[in-house]
Amino acid sequence: MSVAEYQTRWIDGLNRGDVSGADAAFAPDCVFHVTGVADKLVGVAAWKAFVQAFLTAFPDIQFTMTDEAVNGNRVAMRWIAHGTHTGPLGPLPPTGRNISIDGLIMDRVENGRVVERWEQFNQPAMLQQLGVQ
Repeated sequence: MSVAEYQTRWIDGLNRGDVSGADAAFAPDCVFHVTGVADKLVGVAAWKAFVQAFLTAFPDIQFTMTDEAVNGNRVAMRWIAHGTHTGPLGPLPPTGRNISIDGLIMDRVENGRVVERWEQFNQPAMLQQLGVQ
């Protein structure tokens, strides 16, 4: 699977509210480093649970990849997303507010699948738009 294919399958699934694309995009023992999350997530099941909680909070969220750069087995991407907070986000009840956030991803890819991901997104902007900060 090419770089574009793994990312396209994953994003297409997210935009349908489906995390099952993670099984094809990420190695089973992939390690995920997410800014704002205290411990790294290990394994596709942990990643799918983390992302599913976000999709539950924002079931209409739509992601768009805006840039991609490849250097060997490293892939960097920039994304934007828009959605409505209609489900719980951790202890925060639904606010009905819209969000627009952006983020950066750095993947290490082997044999067409991500084996390690570093991701950060603008959590302070998201919380501000939700009226938390």
